[in-house]
Amino acid sequence: MKTQVAIIGGGPAGMLLSEMLDRAGIASVVLEKHRAEHVLSRIRAGVLEPGTVELLRSLGLGERMDREGHAHDGMKIAWAGRENFMIDVHRHLGRRFVAYGQTQIQEDLMAAAGRRGAAVLYEAEDVALHDLETAHPFVTCRHGGEPLRLDCDFIAGCDGFHGVSRRAIPPAILREFEKVYPFAWLGILSRTPPLPDIVYANNPRGFALASMRSPTLSRYYLQVPLETRLEDWPDERFWTELKARYPREMADAIVTGASIEKSLAPLRSYVAEPMRHGRLFLAGDAAHIVPPTGAKGLNLAVSDVFYLARALGCFYREGSSRLIDGYSDMALRRVWSSVRTSWYLTNLLHRFPGTSDFDQRVQENELTYLRGSGAAQLALAEQYAGLPFEPDPGA
Repeated sequence: MKTQVAIIGGGPAGMLLSEMLDRAGIASVVLEKHRAEHVLSRIRAGVLEPGTVELLRSLGLGERMDREGHAHDGMKIAWAGRENFMIDVHRHLGRRFVAYGQTQIQEDLMAAAGRRGAAVLYEAEDVALHDLETAHPFVTCRHGGEPLRLDCDFIAGCDGFHGVSRRAIPPAILREFEKVYPFAWLGILSRTPPLPDIVYANNPRGFALASMRSPTLSRYYLQVPLETRLEDWPDERFWTELKARYPREMADAIVTGASIEKSLAPLRSYVAEPMRHGRLFLAGDAAHIVPPTGAKGLNLAVSDVFYLARALGCFYREGSSRLIDGYSDMALRRVWSSVRTSWYLTNLLHRFPGTSDFDQRVQENELTYLRGSGAAQLALAEQYAGLPFEPDPGA
C-alpha cells in the first residue's frame, strides 16, 4: 500500500489527525493494533478545554457534544476546614469547558471516518517503522494474517505511551523527563447525576475529585497509596471514603450508585523530546503523560494534532517545511505549560506521604493566597483553560 501519511494508532489523536488531513486533501492510512470494540471500550478523561471544543465544532464534530455534553465554568476547590472557592474560567476569560467523555469523542471520530470511507486497519500486528531519516519511510506489519508494507511520506506516531513510535527514535537522540508521584488515583464511574461543578478536595485524609462525563454519568477519584488493590475497595467503602473527604453539604449532595467501571492509576509526569525525528512525528501520549489533576492529557493530544495537521498541510500546499521543522518546539511549548499546570495542581491539592510541617504550611499558605487573590485566580484560570493554539508564524 501507499499513502501520504501513515498514522500509527487509532485512538482520538490518530483519528482526529486522519480527519483533519482529509479536510486538507491529504491521504492517510491508520494502523491500530486492537479491534475497534476494544478501542471504544477504553474509558478515559472527558473534560474538554475551550480550544478543544472550538476545534471540534469547526470540523463539524460538535453536534453530539453540544447536545449531550455538560458545559461548566471552571473548577471548585474544597479545602477542609476553610471556605470553598471557585476558579471561574468563564468569569475571567469568557470561555467554558465541556464535560464530554473520550469514549463519545472516539465514537464520533469513528463515525466520521466511516462516512468518508477512511482507511483504518484494525488488528495490525507487529508494527515496525523503517527508514525514518530518509524521504521514503515505510511501515511494516501483519494484517489479517498477511504481511503488509505501507510506503508513505511521513509517519505520525499516535500510539500512546506503550506504542512502538517513540521507541523508534534512537536513544542517543531521545531525551526523557519524568516525575513519579508517591500515590495513585482510585476512580469509579457510576450512572448517577454528578455534582453541578467539578470539585477538587484537599483533605487530611487525602485528595478527592468529583467530575462528570454527562448529566447522568459521574466520575469520582480518591488519592490512595501505590500498593492499593482494587479488590479491597468495594463500592460501599469507596462512597463512604469519598464523602468523608468533602464538606458536609457537598457530601450530602453526592448521589451514590453501583459502579460500572473502577480503575487504579499511578500518577506521573513524562515528556519526550524531541517530538520529531526525520519523517516521524509524535503526538499525544506517545510523547507525554500528565497527571489527570489538570485534565490535560486528551487536550494536549488535540493541540499536537492541530499543529501537526497544519504543518503537513503547509508542506503539501506550499512545498514548505517551515512548520514541519518547527513542529516539535511549538508543540513542546504547550506541553510543558500543561505539564507545569498539572504538577502545580497535584502539589497543591494532594497530601504527600512524609510531608514535613514546613511543607504543609507552605501548601496551606498557597491555598490561602489563591483563595484571596483575584490575580492568582486569573493566572490559574488561564492555565487551566489551556493556552490558545499558537498562530502560524509565517502567515
